[in-house]
Amino acid sequence: MKKFSIFCVSCFLGFYSDAQNTITVNIQKQDKQSLPAASVNIKGLKISATANDSGIAVLKNIPNGKYTLEISHVGFKDVEKALIFPLTSADTIEVYLIATTEELDEVTVVSTRSGRSIGTTPTRVEVIGEEEIHEEASMRPGDIRMLLAESTGIQTQQTSATSASAGIRIQGLDGRYTQILKDGFPVYAGAAAGLGLLQTPPLDLRQVEIIKGAASTLYGGGAIAGLINLISKVPTSKRELNFNTNITSGGGLDLNGFYAEKFKKTGVTLFVSRNTNKPFDPAGISFTAIPKFERYTVNPKLFLYCKNNTTINIGINGTVESRLGGDIAYIRGHGDSTHSFFERNKTKRFSTQFLLDHQLNEQSNFKIKNSVSYFNREINSRGYQFNGSQFGSFTEATYSTKVKRADWVAGITVLTDHFTEKPLSTVNLRNYDQNTIGAFVQNTWNTFSWLTLETGIRADYVNDYGMAVLPRVSILFKFAPGFTSRAGVGFGYKPPTIFTEESEKLLYKNVLPVTPSLNKIERSYGANWDVNYRTKFDEVTFSINQ
Repeated sequence: MKKFSIFCVSCFLGFYSDAQNTITVNIQKQDKQSLPAASVNIKGLKISATANDSGIAVLKNIPNGKYTLEISHVGFKDVEKALIFPLTSADTIEVYLIATTEELDEVTVVSTRSGRSIGTTPTRVEVIGEEEIHEEASMRPGDIRMLLAESTGIQTQQTSATSASAGIRIQGLDGRYTQILKDGFPVYAGAAAGLGLLQTPPLDLRQVEIIKGAASTLYGGGAIAGLINLISKVPTSKRELNFNTNITSGGGLDLNGFYAEKFKKTGVTLFVSRNTNKPFDPAGISFTAIPKFERYTVNPKLFLYCKNNTTINIGINGTVESRLGGDIAYIRGHGDSTHSFFERNKTKRFSTQFLLDHQLNEQSNFKIKNSVSYFNREINSRGYQFNGSQFGSFTEATYSTKVKRADWVAGITVLTDHFTEKPLSTVNLRNYDQNTIGAFVQNTWNTFSWLTLETGIRADYVNDYGMAVLPRVSILFKFAPGFTSRAGVGFGYKPPTIFTEESEKLLYKNVLPVTPSLNKIERSYGANWDVNYRTKFDEVTFSINQ
């Protein structure tokens, strides 16, 4: 009798386990681009999931039978699919959502880490979409200065008339108060800041997200003016192969190529470029308006789609550039005592990116990021030399979850920054080691239908300079359909550094080293407020923002 009972229980458990099905849904736009943060639900069952950054949603424990799958995303038309479990074909289903006419206002942003659309986020965010990126890339495929300058409140300020290096300003604030990220990784800081905009071709970008106002809770004290996050393309099942060739009347030649494709369990992207320019003097003043430069960039990435709701991204980026500006006669090899002014920059940038994205359940997600970067810059000018190398690392672990009316995100960040200057003169070396460890938590709460509240706090400890606590509050008011307002305030800080726009203009000549006993951490705060109104008359849309 005992053996018979065990046999019955085993049969029942075997039948029960066979009746539990798992389905993977790959959600994409019509152009085969992944659609993160889409909602997937099974009618009649309390089973749902949210798509990750690659547009993948996994639903588990589905019993046998006929059910209706609902897929929805703000700004896109809902899709329903009737399925019979167990499935007779593969367990992965591809779904393509069609955008509604309001898609532009309902773009899902990554930088806020809440998976919300622009229209429901208290943080003021602007997005430059892929169509506009392609348009700007066709006009200036070698860098992103023109792309960013098209956005209101953003200026790209040239910091050197000779090398054409440039900084970014959001709403008039100095460039050191704005962070520039690539897929959430801070690879354009410190010694690389003056040339970061010039060394970033836009062909592999699918979106640029701009936060105007304090973003210090999620990204540290350096984002008090705002944040620019360059979002790269990801592979889809449809192969993408783009080439961009550009020849200018100023002697420029741009050769860019991008490839992306997703296979069953893997995906790859590859971006390569060669950007050159001859010395250009349109005014005939024997001085370069555009310096002579030659740059090579390569950026391969590997995407692994694991069975346990995990995606792993691994990437390497390398950029090598030589840039020479100044007197035209000197650059062309005819220099003498009269024609002797020049400024030569040689740079090498290498970085790695690692991302592990694990979907714990339908509401919760866990991510680990790591980046290691190396940047070397040599400057030679008449009677002056500078040679410095910056080695840094970025590690972050975040946990995010959604409850009925709120979103939570918390994390820990570790930053290391080591700068070494090659001794070329008797001047004091500006070497330093700066390590930062921080923790943060942020909550976005749908308080009422007309009010969304976002609060957060971050605490960073910087060696030699102590602790910095950064609270932040943002509020979204919805007064009426199409009529909204946002207000926010946040705190920030900046450790002392020689890498500022002022020292960039001087080529770091006669800039004294930072001394912890003399220099103190800079503390700041920022506030922003805006009003937005949008309405539509038949096919005409009217909007105003102040």
